Amino acid sequence: MDLLNTLVDKGLRRELPTREEALAVLATSDDDLLDVVAAAGKVRRQWFGRRVKLNYLVNLKSGLCPEDCSYCSQRLGSKAGILKYTWLKPDEASKAAAAGVAGGAKRVCLVASGRGPTDRDVDRVSETIEAIKDQHEGVEVCACLGLLTDGQAERLRSAGADAYNHNLNTSEETYETITTTHTYADRVETVRQAQAAGLSACSGLIAGMGESDADLVDVVFSLRELDPDSVPVNFLIPFEGTPLAKEWNLTPQRCLRILAMVRFVCPDVEVRLAGGREVHLRSLQPLALHLVNSIFLGDYLTSEGQAGQADLDMIADAGFEVEGADTSTLPAHRAAAGGCGGHDGECAPCGDAPAQAAGGGDAPAQAAGGGDAPAQAAGGGDAPAQAAGGGDAPAEAVTGGADAPAARPDLVAVRRRGAGTDLAPNA
Repeated sequence: MDLLNTLVDKGLRRELPTREEALAVLATSDDDLLDVVAAAGKVRRQWFGRRVKLNYLVNLKSGLCPEDCSYCSQRLGSKAGILKYTWLKPDEASKAAAAGVAGGAKRVCLVASGRGPTDRDVDRVSETIEAIKDQHEGVEVCACLGLLTDGQAERLRSAGADAYNHNLNTSEETYETITTTHTYADRVETVRQAQAAGLSACSGLIAGMGESDADLVDVVFSLRELDPDSVPVNFLIPFEGTPLAKEWNLTPQRCLRILAMVRFVCPDVEVRLAGGREVHLRSLQPLALHLVNSIFLGDYLTSEGQAGQADLDMIADAGFEVEGADTSTLPAHRAAAGGCGGHDGECAPCGDAPAQAAGGGDAPAQAAGGGDAPAQAAGGGDAPAQAAGGGDAPAEAVTGGADAPAARPDLVAVRRRGAGTDLAPNA
């Protein structure tokens, strides 16, 4: 059986691929790209059908961060011309969140720059969570406030937070090359604290920082072991004024292969297409919907995304549907454990429970193209093409060389609207 058939079978069983298989996905050729997308799409549809969850970011406090994360426009010493402001008041944050909810967002993500919250900051965010939930019954709220100290996750959950985000970003081996003011272990510990408090854990990565294929596989395998419910995949936005401003290492095809690899390794997890999709996927964004089941609506923390209506049109045109508030995002075996926050291992993604279609019952989800026929790879036939290079040859890093992607700084737009401004948001 060839690589892609093997990966589909493993994904439907929630079985972990080998590192060699994950590396081989990243090594596939552009000629095989649609076969890779079609194969990973079968796994995505098995667990999530044609649903796309919408999320909306509210940047509660922008810029002026004491941490030195090289990728971040809010970092210590950043010269990026971003918005800088201190904490939004609860009513201001709630008003900003309302725009996303009106656009169909099911989850509001409250983010604040900084190393981590003080106890007073937790009070502020708790008041904001309460204000949002008072106005929008049923909306999910995820907090992203940096490194947590003892008891803070429990306080956020008591205030009504549903989830906590803290990304691993890159492999443990290379983490100190992008950040020196805290460690990879600090990040892992914060995710574990969130899980122990009963919060749904959200933790992902940033691709395009000059990492090798081995780094990408390392961080995704680490995420699989950590077992968050949501895995956001960000593509580096190379802001002028940051140390990684010249790192233009991604092509649309490369991004799709990364997303496919994440889906194969984390088959039943909410994989979210996050920052940088417009910059790097560009016109191939609709193909990514066959791999992910979640996106951010509209703008990001410090950069502008495409118009919220364009996101909605893209979802509809690709044959997908916006996930409703009354639908559980996670498959039944994960949702039954309370979103896996603080779970005891019974819903581990490599369990041996039989695969169940996302919609319940015995009928498999339909292909995104609509109708009754499942989507086929562009090459036709039932057997996906063999990955280029085979299952044993690890891919090389994509940085540098004559074939390096051309820089597109014209696609990086600093956010000048929405939270922290007097202008209407882009939702």
